[in-house]
Amino acid sequence: MISFTLSIIALFIGYMLYSRVAERIFGPDDRETPAVRKADGVDYIVLPPWRIFMIQFLNIAGTGPIFGAIMGMWFGPSAYLWIVFGCIFGGAVHDYISGMLSLRHDGCGLAELTGFYLGSTVRKALILFTMLMMMLVGAFFVYCPAIILSDIWGEKMMWVCLIFVYYVFTTMLPVDKAIGKVYPAFALSMLFMVVAVGAMLFMKWPVLPEVWDGLSNWGPSHLGLQQPLFPALFVTIACGAVSGFHATQSPMMARCMKSERQGRPIFYGAMITEGIVALVWASISSYFFFAEGWRDVCSPELVQQFTVASDGLVRHSDGRSLIQFFDAPTVVTTICSSWLGLAGSILALLGVVAAPITTGGSSFRTARLILSESLGLKQTSIGSRLLLSLPVFAVGIALLAWQIGNPSGFGTVWQYVAWGTQLMAAVTLWVCTVYLAREHKFYLLTLVPALFMTMVVLAFFLVSPTTLGLPYLPSIIAAAAITLIALARFVWWKTHFSSKEAVQSAQQEE
Repeated sequence: MISFTLSIIALFIGYMLYSRVAERIFGPDDRETPAVRKADGVDYIVLPPWRIFMIQFLNIAGTGPIFGAIMGMWFGPSAYLWIVFGCIFGGAVHDYISGMLSLRHDGCGLAELTGFYLGSTVRKALILFTMLMMMLVGAFFVYCPAIILSDIWGEKMMWVCLIFVYYVFTTMLPVDKAIGKVYPAFALSMLFMVVAVGAMLFMKWPVLPEVWDGLSNWGPSHLGLQQPLFPALFVTIACGAVSGFHATQSPMMARCMKSERQGRPIFYGAMITEGIVALVWASISSYFFFAEGWRDVCSPELVQQFTVASDGLVRHSDGRSLIQFFDAPTVVTTICSSWLGLAGSILALLGVVAAPITTGGSSFRTARLILSESLGLKQTSIGSRLLLSLPVFAVGIALLAWQIGNPSGFGTVWQYVAWGTQLMAAVTLWVCTVYLAREHKFYLLTLVPALFMTMVVLAFFLVSPTTLGLPYLPSIIAAAAITLIALARFVWWKTHFSSKEAVQSAQQEE
């Protein structure tokens, strides 16, 4: 619990200090924002800062900082360091600079920003990639909450239909209607869940593995997890540390801000809040799996079905290991019902359910906005919004039908989504780095995390059995070599850009 407590304190200190460093480097000013200059009553609307913060937090959170943190802690206490340092120096900086860049460019999306700073070819590729990601996320976050809600009351397909109808409203209506009014309430529900289970952690004060107990990979020896700590940990915990998905959501709120000076608490602050969510659930995972907390929160009848197998791992009578039997959603429902009672568990589960529902709705809306930007179509009329929403909904329904009919197949595809999120993070950080370099600002702020995330996504793509599945050591060497080539390419561009500026400056003086 000491590592958990120190990590929480570190996130607060990180916000108080490093967020001001990022703000000073970017330099927000009093220029007119897109919400004022391009107000259209649909996507560009000034909202109160507290409401924007709540929507931003819920949009970027989803179930990522919950499920990802639970699975990330399977690697051991090193997850604490990734959440803390990744969030402060990587994820929050990523969210702040990319959100402020969107604010400076009329609230445009990630693909358009990429076109400005990395070229039209990368822009076109990112449009297709981001559209696919948004529709995958939207379809996935229809079915998952429907499963949880059907366990409480009603039929699964009933909830699927209701959630999808809700998505239609959030995609089509002006942002201050469904999203502006409903999301803050859902955000409060999720925050209640985090505060409630976090308070129970402090009240119980269990003996948990600490950072100084070892940073090596605990997965194989303790839980039978057959993945290397690097790069798997850094892809498993995306939301809560660094996530490129956030850069697709921030433009929605950049179109609702009245002042650039609201950026630090909204973009950087929402990411720090998400990091706290990840820390809470990572610690609960540590309690559940490493401190044998599962024995305390499960019924005696269920506990008796587990024994130590010949390989030294605790397994269920059907042969499944702990992490196979207790997946992330099962850990959440088990902990909430055991620690918070009936009323508390219902409220907590509503927070868990609200997160994916709102993230899914925002994903479909983001897909519509990406289409409108790429095609140059205004979205002020209901007809124009319907024109772009119909193909998005059609693809979403097709993906949803495929998921329901082939759940294991979609589960395989979803593993690519986690990697895709980190790929978008690497691209976003390079966009931010090029911007800072062009503006003669301290570009190391984003260059260092950009290089790290480039190494992560390359290594995972080469090593993971879901992609190329190549031998580990040659893959790491190859990923490092390509990352160094990317750095060399940036240095070459920076040198030539500075030389070009110097020539232009001399010509102007003449």
